[in-house]
Amino acid sequence: MPHPSSEPSPTPPAWPHCGHGTTPVDPVGCRGIHVPGHTACLAHLDDTDRDAYLAGLTPGADIDHCGTTFTQPLLDALLDALRDPATGHPHFGDAGFGSATFQGRALFGSATFRGDAMFESAIFEGDAGFRLATFEGYAMFGSATFQGRALFGSATFEGDAGFGSATFQRDAGFWSATFEDYADFESATFEGDAGFRSATFQGGAGFGSATFQGGADFGSATFEGDAGFRSATFEGGADFESATFQGGAGFWSATFQDYAMFGSATFQDYAMFGSATFQRYAMFGSATFQSDARFGQAVFEQSVSLGPLVCAGRMKLSGAVFGGPATLSFAARRLECRRTRWSSTAELRLRYATVDFAHAVFEYPLTIAAEADPFVLPDGQPVAEQALADAPDATVRIASLRGVDAAHLVLADVDLSGCLFTGTVHLDQLRLEGNCSFDAVPPRTHWGRWRPVRFTQRRTLAEEHHWRASRPAAVRGWNVAVLGTGRVGPLQLAPVYRALRKAFEDGKHEPGAADFYYGEMEMRRHADHIPRSERSLLTAYWALSGYGLRASRALGWLAAAMLITIMLLVGFGLPKDFPKQEATGTVPPGGGKVTFEIDKADPQNPTGDRFTGERFEKALNVTLNSVVFRSSGQDLTTTGTYIEMASRVTEPVLLGLAVLAVRNRVKR
Repeated sequence: MPHPSSEPSPTPPAWPHCGHGTTPVDPVGCRGIHVPGHTACLAHLDDTDRDAYLAGLTPGADIDHCGTTFTQPLLDALLDALRDPATGHPHFGDAGFGSATFQGRALFGSATFRGDAMFESAIFEGDAGFRLATFEGYAMFGSATFQGRALFGSATFEGDAGFGSATFQRDAGFWSATFEDYADFESATFEGDAGFRSATFQGGAGFGSATFQGGADFGSATFEGDAGFRSATFEGGADFESATFQGGAGFWSATFQDYAMFGSATFQDYAMFGSATFQRYAMFGSATFQSDARFGQAVFEQSVSLGPLVCAGRMKLSGAVFGGPATLSFAARRLECRRTRWSSTAELRLRYATVDFAHAVFEYPLTIAAEADPFVLPDGQPVAEQALADAPDATVRIASLRGVDAAHLVLADVDLSGCLFTGTVHLDQLRLEGNCSFDAVPPRTHWGRWRPVRFTQRRTLAEEHHWRASRPAAVRGWNVAVLGTGRVGPLQLAPVYRALRKAFEDGKHEPGAADFYYGEMEMRRHADHIPRSERSLLTAYWALSGYGLRASRALGWLAAAMLITIMLLVGFGLPKDFPKQEATGTVPPGGGKVTFEIDKADPQNPTGDRFTGERFEKALNVTLNSVVFRSSGQDLTTTGTYIEMASRVTEPVLLGLAVLAVRNRVKR
């Protein structure tokens, strides 16, 4: 297929050209540069002059045949003239083949270019063979067209290798090639397969805006410098299995229209996949990221399997879109999934990671679970986690769920002690599986400003820690908010506690629900918008029984109330003595009918020594009956009657609060 550059150009070249074969359509004619000492190019010299010129060449000579058209016999004759008898391979000094046309096979295999090799805009109509060739200077193939196969297997490029805007219409083979300096493939087009398997790029490698219409095989390739694939398009499969990126790997805005394989790849510096598009499968199993891995704004249109992989830095997925089922298995220090969108089911199995899931959107069930043991590869071997050897433990921590609709969210075995929940929607439908831990209040006895303070142990939210730590005269032990977390108060925290309480109740976890009920009541008690009367009532409820959840507190108040009742009864409620009944009657003369009146004297207020064992026993009997809302039937003074009435109201209530607290702690 002819290339557009093969059409005649009305512009003459910059060098003195042959001009042979001019026509009205092509007034410039042959564009081959003059052979030194002649006015024609090598292709149009007469046989005698050509033979003389070739006979005068020696291995390592500089040549310049820009714009010349080489038939295969002519090229073979030139190569033979430059062939080193010792090695049997052609040796060039500076070689100028810019805009040259090679009509047959161009076989430069094992050739050595000691100077610069200039093939810009050259056209290779047949196969171009540079296998085992050595380019000691620049190798410039910019805008060249390879209509046949381009074979550079095991070639060595000691200087810059320039293939920018080159077109490879058939397969391009750079297997095991070595690029010691910068390799420029910017805007190159590979219409066939591009083979770079086991190639070594010791300098930078630029494939920005390159187009791979066939398969792109970079398996086991080594990039010692930065590798740039910005805006590259992979229409066929992209295979980077076991590739090593010692410098940065930049795939910004790259498009993978077929599968993208990065299994067992190693990224020793940053890996940039921001805004990349994966239209089919994306697989990163066993990949290792020794620094940050950035997939921000990436689009995964179909199923994606990221992992199991290890990331020693941050795994950044913020803004990414997952259009198909996603399975993510990461051992990473931090996972950032802010504003991600999940349009299908997804499972995130993690180790070590702190997860920021703020404002993520998902329409189907999504599970975030901690993995207790190292991930296992298909061959049964565990994933190596040496890059995370300095991590304290493999605990997975959720940093934020703000702005998330939790109706389809499942959390399993994760640490929620630092999680920010304010602004989460449908938090009452959140499912918590396994051991999901929350933060706790400071130690039971903690020193305040002037005295020791005792805190009731319970599950609590990180945001309550932040609020309490920010209050004037805050007690030490509450965690201070880090920069950027924002500030919320009791008004915002009360509904969060309420929603989590319902989530625990739906999960039949009553003790956990009780802790969040306690937190809800605490926030209501401290909220400024609650009327003072209601806050006073809540304060009394808290003081008497810890909102009906602290049995020890209710029992303590009950014991105190009973003791006070006993002391009051002994001192004022029991009479001085307990009068016997008296019978009086009138006997009519003659032994008639006898009538008896039974009367009882009024109890007398006590005097003298009131605190005796007998009086204590009677007071205890009255008090114990009052606890169970019964009357003892004991004779009491007027004051004692009112004391008993008060105790029959307060003490059963306190006993009921204690029973309620015990029930809330043991109910399942």
